[in-house]
Amino acid sequence: MAKLLFINPNTSASITDRIAAAARQAASPGTQITFETAPHGVPYIATRAEAVIGAQVALEMLAEHQAGHDAAVIAAFGDPGLGGARELLPIPVIGLAEAAMLTACMLGRRFAIVSFAAALGPWYRECVEYHGLAGRLAGIRLLEGDFRSIGDVQDEKENLLVELARQAVQRDEADVIVLAGAPLAGLAGRVADRIPVPVVDGVAAAVKQAEALAALSPRKATQGTFRKPAPKPTDGVAPALRRLMSGES
Repeated sequence: MAKLLFINPNTSASITDRIAAAARQAASPGTQITFETAPHGVPYIATRAEAVIGAQVALEMLAEHQAGHDAAVIAAFGDPGLGGARELLPIPVIGLAEAAMLTACMLGRRFAIVSFAAALGPWYRECVEYHGLAGRLAGIRLLEGDFRSIGDVQDEKENLLVELARQAVQRDEADVIVLAGAPLAGLAGRVADRIPVPVVDGVAAAVKQAEALAALSPRKATQGTFRKPAPKPTDGVAPALRRLMSGES
């Protein structure tokens, strides 16, 4: 029985609710999932600057809540703080984007990312490159314009997102569509029959990847680039993260 931790490094509780609903639907019987929402930061991360803020928030949340869990998920599509979390934590840490893209790579040769805001483009593209998947990316298609509420953006923009996905298939020759961003959690299941290729939900993919890694129970690296860094004193850092970085826990 896996015990998973999902942390939402955005401050929007409505997004956490979307994540929780999609995660519980994807989870195997017996899997237990804890959900946490960022206590500070931005309502949703869309830019490089916001991702830097979100990365620190993610590390703080993981440090505070990781005890007793078998694996953790950073539930924001650009995976803010993922590399640092893998250095520091003794349990596997999965990024929403990485899980979605690796799953897409098992369903087709090239995938396209479809999401709800043009501001996400540069950060998402750099995320793809960080994970070494630029050669598998067919394209990124993003909606223009405003939306009423981040918690309800998938309902408001559903038809437009479906049209973007179809364009990615027809014009970019995408074999798989990734619906990107925690605010779109759960949408893939609703629209899958309207898009002529497989559609990946990042939250569902992350649940399954986390369950698999929890079952494999890999050891924490003691060598290599993801070994835990040497203890170092810190100033002004959240207490749980300070303890983790100083070697106290």
